[in-house]
This record gives sequence, C-alpha cells and structure tokens, in this order.
Amino acid sequence: MVIPLPLVTKPTISSPGTGLQHLEKRTAKSWIPLTTIPLLDFLETTIADVTGYHNGDNYIFADLFSGTGIVGQTYKAKGCSVISNDIQYYSYVLSKHYIENTPELNSELLSYFNNLEPVEGFIYNNYCEGSGSGRNYFTNYNGKKCDAIRIELECLKDNNKIDSHTYYYYLASLINSIDKYANTASVYGAFLKKIKKSAQKDFKLELLPVINGTAGKAYNQDINRLIRDIKGDVLYLDPPYNSRQYCSNYHVLETIARYDNPVLSGKTGLRDSSDQKSLFCSKRTVCNAFDDLIRHSDFKYIFLSYNNEGLMSLDTIKDIMSQYGKYSFYTKEYKRFKADKETNRNIAASSTTEYLHCLIKQ
Repeated sequence: MVIPLPLVTKPTISSPGTGLQHLEKRTAKSWIPLTTIPLLDFLETTIADVTGYHNGDNYIFADLFSGTGIVGQTYKAKGCSVISNDIQYYSYVLSKHYIENTPELNSELLSYFNNLEPVEGFIYNNYCEGSGSGRNYFTNYNGKKCDAIRIELECLKDNNKIDSHTYYYYLASLINSIDKYANTASVYGAFLKKIKKSAQKDFKLELLPVINGTAGKAYNQDINRLIRDIKGDVLYLDPPYNSRQYCSNYHVLETIARYDNPVLSGKTGLRDSSDQKSLFCSKRTVCNAFDDLIRHSDFKYIFLSYNNEGLMSLDTIKDIMSQYGKYSFYTKEYKRFKADKETNRNIAASSTTEYLHCLIKQ
C-alpha cells in the first residue's frame, strides 16, 4: 500500500554546500564554503558582465564539478535550466534533489523516519565506537538511527511506496542532516578521539528546502565523457586544484548515499574509490584532460575557477583556453582556511588568489 503523502513547498535555497568545493568548511549547521558570499558574488557578477545574462533569462547553465552544489542551486533560483554533474554519488544525490526536484514535494514521512527505532546496520558497525570498529565518526545512537532511516528509505523505494523524487528528497536530507552530527574537525579524513559537543546531540532528520525554478538534470559521470553529450550556454568548471583526491574527504557520506556495504580499509575506514580518481589531481594528466574538456565543450561561455597554487599555471590555462576563442581572466583574493596555514602544509601565505578564467568560444 502506498503511504499517502501531503505536499509542502519551500521556495527558498538551502544553506549552501559548495560548487566552490575547494573552499569548503563544515559547521554545525551545514556545509558552508569559506568566504562564500564574496566568492559567489564575484562569480555571479563576472558571469553577468561577460555574458550579458541576468536573473530571469532562461538559459542553460552547467556546473560539472558540482560538489555540494551551491553554484547550480544559485543559478536554478535565477531561472536557468541547470545541468549538474559530479563523480561522487553523494553529490549526485544532493543534485538529484536540488536541481531536478521542484515544488511540490511531500513531507509526511519526516515524522515516520524520526520515530523509527535505531538498528545496528552498516554505519553503526563500521563507524561507531560501540561496535568495536575502533572508529568514532558518530555516537552509537546516531549511527544506529542513520542506519534505521537509510534501510527503511531503501525498502520504501524497492517496494514502490515512494517515487524517485521523494526518494532523493529524503536521501539528500539524510546526507545533509547526519553531517551535522559527525564527530570530525572538518571533513571525513579523520575522526576525533572524544565526541565533541555538537556530535553528542541525538540525531534528528531535517528536510532540505526545495528550490523554485525549472527542473534541471543531474549526472554522476566522468566529466570528459559527459561533455561530449551535452550542450548549453554557460559552462562553469571548478575542478580540484591539487594532487589530493577529494573522494577520501567524503567517504563516509559516499557510503551512506550508496549504502552498498563496501569493504573498508585502514584506521579511518576508507572505501575503494579508485573509480572516482580525477585526472585533474595529477600534474601528469591535468593539462591534457583540461584541453580535451574545453575542446569538446559545446557552450558559448566557459568559466574556470582556479587559484594561484593549482597544478596548472596561469600561463598554461591561458594557452589552452586561448586556442578556442577570446580569453580573459578576473581575480579575487581571500583569506586562507586556518588548517591550510599549519606548518606541516608548508604554506607561508595567509591568503590566496582565486582566478576566474573566461572563454568566449568561437
């Protein structure tokens, strides 16, 4: 029997994740990109100045390294048809909700999920200290509660009691909600030995808002393959800057999203992410990957966010993009995240410069 669900409309944008994913910092509320407002304003203003597009103009905007999706969300709210993509599945889940879902969606299952009895599932057994795993990402209660909701959500989908829109609505909300209770300093590269104050609270599922706008399309593909199959007006690229593969930073969220019982390794319980490694994280492959991406892009305007400490130099980016049309760039300086200034990172500068490279393709 299908559970009857009333409708709810929340026409506001969520607390941001980040398409500016390299600046990401998590707080007790949600993912918040450091200096989000200045950098997002910088991006919006520059794109408007270069393209002449403004709020309400119906054009196709692609955000193909979407992360937690603040850029795509922003442009959906502006009236664009958004194409979103990320190689990580948890990011895809967030975009399946934010980019593809439109009002109206139901909310009656919220109390049902929050009243489920905790169960000992994969999250508790592998990421909570009480299970004997040696890991301390969540309290025992919160790990079990996450398992209960995740298992029941999959059961409802498999038994056709909820449609795909509702499924991704609640799964995205679970990913966003559980992160607020994570016992980490920032991302999931490590857990804290003692449960911090915000992680001690009992888990409660909260629903994400729904963005008014045109329903877009979310993908979970390798960007250099996807680019051959899509086209639009504005392409925004925010690839990794350095050699660190981002997937290890979010491996717990990836496992909650997939709930595929992976084999875990090491003290932190990493899943195998070899199929998610980015060519943009290797100095040996990044230039060819970037050139291939620009060459096969069927978009008039292309914007690349990249900072002055990335694997590709300013001259390299200029040389590649200039082959395909009219090139220019704009800059914005911002303060470095505190963790980046630690001596073991061997970085002396207190600030870094964000470049927004622009190409009008011909």
